[in-house]
Amino acid sequence: MWRCLIIEDDIDNARYIAAGLKELGHSVTTCADGASGLQRATGEYWDVIVLDRMLPNDVDGLSILATLRGLGKQTPVLVLSALTALDERVRGLKAGGDDYLSKPFAFPELAARLEALVRRASADYNLRQLQVADLSLDLISRRVSRAGRNILLQPREFKLLSYMMMNSGQVLTRTMLLAAVWDYHFDPQTNVIDVHISRLRQKVDGPADRSLIHTVRGTGYMLAQDEPSGAA
Repeated sequence: MWRCLIIEDDIDNARYIAAGLKELGHSVTTCADGASGLQRATGEYWDVIVLDRMLPNDVDGLSILATLRGLGKQTPVLVLSALTALDERVRGLKAGGDDYLSKPFAFPELAARLEALVRRASADYNLRQLQVADLSLDLISRRVSRAGRNILLQPREFKLLSYMMMNSGQVLTRTMLLAAVWDYHFDPQTNVIDVHISRLRQKVDGPADRSLIHTVRGTGYMLAQDEPSGAA
């Protein structure tokens, strides 16, 4: 079941879409103007939004899209519009719309497009979320937590941890870490890796019952649920 927000000033059209989606088992909320639609769109979680391109008063569909994306919200949005010109479609997509459907339309096509958007967003979400044991990292929001405890990281620490999580269970040599995290393709003969690993251990492993960041003697480092053979 999805949570769907419909922002559409045409009451009959909004009812038509809402009724069809409710019959499919989805939860639907409708807004008849841009101001209330913007408030609901930015203030709540939605699986998908159906957004009319032309709305009354000062807040139109493109303004809502721009605000959503400016806030970093990646909710999939299907733009509806009676404006069928190619330039208008391009404007809608460039503003942050994920799909564009011209009026009039058939409900089965709208439902199919919404299903595709929700499915794609779910796949994108799985790609953006990294998880190793009870350690979670969101590549988009840059939030890191372990067992529900938020962890604040500096940008370089975040980049190092995300690289290690993407390659969890693999031994990462100093050369690999220098290239991936610092873009060094030579050894600067510093202890920069050791310093950052030490900081990560304090933040990620320090308060926890078990360690996830391991030193592999003579080789490098590994992030893994279980301690690897040869770990220091």
